[in-house]
Amino acid sequence: MRGAGTSPRRSPLAFFLLVLALTAPFLALDALGGSQILPGIPLSGLAFVCPAIAAVVLRYRESGLAGVRALLARSFDGHRVGVKAWYVPTLLLYPAVVTASFFLLRLTGAALPDPRFSLLPTLLLLLGFFVGALCEELGWSGYATQPLQERWGALKAGLILGAVWAVWHWVPLLQVQRSVSWIAWWSLGTVAARVIMVWLFNHMGRSVLAMTLFHMMLNVSWQLFPVNGSHFDVPLVAAIMAAVAVVIVSAGALTSPRRDPLPRRGPARAARWRGCGN
Repeated sequence: MRGAGTSPRRSPLAFFLLVLALTAPFLALDALGGSQILPGIPLSGLAFVCPAIAAVVLRYRESGLAGVRALLARSFDGHRVGVKAWYVPTLLLYPAVVTASFFLLRLTGAALPDPRFSLLPTLLLLLGFFVGALCEELGWSGYATQPLQERWGALKAGLILGAVWAVWHWVPLLQVQRSVSWIAWWSLGTVAARVIMVWLFNHMGRSVLAMTLFHMMLNVSWQLFPVNGSHFDVPLVAAIMAAVAVVIVSAGALTSPRRDPLPRRGPARAARWRGCGN
């Protein structure tokens, strides 16, 4: 029997399989006419809810309503971030990479339209992508990352999670007529992004909110690239992101924290927090 205050061990494999099963009906939406939510995002993109649903189902099975409440509370867990300066790379690293790709393309003589931004559409993009990223990160970061790290370490956890994350997108990418080479480069950039996210996750108190913001900026930066991402150079951006990930790993910065960070609260409440299995 398990002792008081403990919960069943989380299963990333069960989570991945459940996400794939839940995604299947959304993939069929493309048969309704091939409409797109935004340029480059098919109707099957609505499957962004699946990681959150899978995480909630599994947390309920493992720890009941207390586990579900603890998971959902991670949606706005900015109090976990001890050093607020870490929000700088969270919000600006990927936009900086995309901006660098823009100027590199210009230097090579590529014909690129000038960027154009409108305040209201940009704010709506930020809001929409925040909601989508939050649903995904409640699963990828809030549920799966830590048990993967406990078994495989930070680097392998990032690679495994990044690979599953990339494969999960393959059918929707094919539905919007992406080529195999495009998807291969995009997958490299996606795996690199997840390795970077695990690095940030471990330095930001394992904050799901922080990962949501990083994820949001991945999508917003692509959509704001001229024109609605149509000139976005996936191989170049993927290569830069892979280089950033290699630098982080080579510097030994990608490590698993020894224990969960606890927010400042009384001993009794801290004990209850541990009992939620987060």
